[in-house]
Amino acid sequence: MNTVKTCPEYAARLQTASDLFNKVKDEIKNGTLFKKNLVWLELTGCSGNIISLLDGANPDFKYLISQMTDFIYNNSLMAAEGETAMGKLMGITDKEYILAVEGAVATKNNGLYNVIGHWKGEPVTAFKAVKMLGEKASYVIALGACATHGGVSAAKPNPAGCVSVQSVLNRKVIKLPGCPCHPDWFLGTLAHILLYGEPDLDKRDRPLLFYNSLIHDRCPRRSFFDKGIFAKKLGESTCMFKLGCRGPVTRIDCPIRKWNQYVNWPIEDDTPCIGCAQFGFPDQMEPFITYNTTREVEE
Repeated sequence: MNTVKTCPEYAARLQTASDLFNKVKDEIKNGTLFKKNLVWLELTGCSGNIISLLDGANPDFKYLISQMTDFIYNNSLMAAEGETAMGKLMGITDKEYILAVEGAVATKNNGLYNVIGHWKGEPVTAFKAVKMLGEKASYVIALGACATHGGVSAAKPNPAGCVSVQSVLNRKVIKLPGCPCHPDWFLGTLAHILLYGEPDLDKRDRPLLFYNSLIHDRCPRRSFFDKGIFAKKLGESTCMFKLGCRGPVTRIDCPIRKWNQYVNWPIEDDTPCIGCAQFGFPDQMEPFITYNTTREVEE
């Protein structure tokens, strides 16, 4: 946890997820809360969200899989393989479980562009798995850009016909956009579900716990924007809006939460926000960096 002194409002926002984790820990220890089954599907994508989750610190991944949930299935991390692994996946459908999905759903050729395994000699496509498991799950959480809106996997020309998880399910899907999803966004949402059920969501089904403010509202370079002082090239310490920064239109709490266990984030390291937590990323966010001098703003 970042121990650098900051304003009380920032500290309170940063503390939100850890407060939920601590309450989950206390209630599980006291026997007043019971862990639930968790299924994590990796579909068409780079598996960046499960890698990001492994960097979780509050709690860490070990606590998630050993104390907070019964971690039933994950393509990359489970010890079982082949039909033994698929048997665990198929056996969950008559139990209560939470479904987490990263990656987009390939739909071309009825989903055959992404086969996650075989069961009783037949291929199980990601398309089929999401529809089957998504219909019966108590909650469905889509993590990352690809699962929430197609993301990089659905970028042009999209040869696999990739779509979001919501596109193939006729039910509520909690969406955690970002490329990748921050560990706190998922673990905080999961903790809230375990304690209280579904968190308050915005009109795009994003938890308000994490997606209720623009990066621009909390950006440490906001004063330069307000004064009309803009960087002309990368490496300058002023506002990077004219270089293509998407902070003014991207809704997430990166300036407060940061990455790599609360160490740093792109703008602090002189890189414009590329809007990875926005619906429509990446096609609608391009160009990520521009030196087009006609891209002026009113001063």
